[in-house]
Amino acid sequence: MLRIMTVFALLGAVVFSQDAPKKKGPPRVVRPGISSPGVKRGMDTIKPEAEYSVPGVPDWQAVVEDGLWVSNGPKNTVHKLDLKTNQVTAVVEVGPRPCSGLAVGFGSLWVPLCGARGTGEGKGLARVDLKTNKLITTIAVAPADSEGGLTVSKDSVWIVSDLKGVLTRIDPKTNKVKAEVSVPAGSVAAYYSEGAVWVTANKSAKLVKVDAKKNKVLKEIAVGPEPRFLTAGGGSVWTVNQGNGTVTRVDAKTDAVVATIEAGIPGGGGEVSFGGGGLWVTVFEIPITFIDAKTNLVTKQWVGPGGDAIRHGHMSIWLSNLRQQTVWRIDATKL
Repeated sequence: MLRIMTVFALLGAVVFSQDAPKKKGPPRVVRPGISSPGVKRGMDTIKPEAEYSVPGVPDWQAVVEDGLWVSNGPKNTVHKLDLKTNQVTAVVEVGPRPCSGLAVGFGSLWVPLCGARGTGEGKGLARVDLKTNKLITTIAVAPADSEGGLTVSKDSVWIVSDLKGVLTRIDPKTNKVKAEVSVPAGSVAAYYSEGAVWVTANKSAKLVKVDAKKNKVLKEIAVGPEPRFLTAGGGSVWTVNQGNGTVTRVDAKTDAVVATIEAGIPGGGGEVSFGGGGLWVTVFEIPITFIDAKTNLVTKQWVGPGGDAIRHGHMSIWLSNLRQQTVWRIDATKL
């Protein structure tokens, strides 16, 4: 009898589990893009000058004199993409899970490490010699967020190292911490321009201006919701606001908001770069968006597969296609 009851109980549990509603994840963010006539076009209209195969997850990028470096989180590596041969010419093991941007300065490639999944073991900041393509050292300063960014000024490397609000300044001569600057909690990415380190405060919707000499916050500027990725160019600092898919343009000298640009690209992920007269933004599903710096308008936008990291360099657009495990080099003049 007990066995019979147990069988019925198990059958009931199976039936109940089948009838029970399945748990749903967060709703998928719809990226509407721009509906203006003549703006949208398909990714299938683009023919890259070169396609580099990078098995794994080719992601964060940094332009160098003879090509580009790209990170590969699952492989714990960074890869050198050669401009002349269109080949991957170097692969360097840097440590567990490179993430949160790449930066070039002081003869080195600087690579934030998020550490092993689950444990975080191996977190830090890797330094690779650009002449020998070898790992020099790993500094015990880790990125605050896997989706952020570090930057290089005239004499230092800067990285947001704690989500509580710490911007860390590293001396490249000694590979040691030179200063720590208090910034708003939830800050994630940094970019150097016009004598200041600009930091996106994702949680408080601010762009923070830090004096690169005095290690002092000069101003907090209200931008769009959930700013994360940023860059500089055309006398301005630009933030990509994940909360509503806009881009905010801030005058680097007056600190005034010059424009809030509708780009139609809300949600997580993405990257941004300035060059060729405007701003280049990438997200999944809308891999390339171009904003004209003269008009502050989206004038071109490509939809389809690909994207999630982007750089302008060598008269080219470099596009990391994470899901396709490739990097494209596209002639910017043909876009």
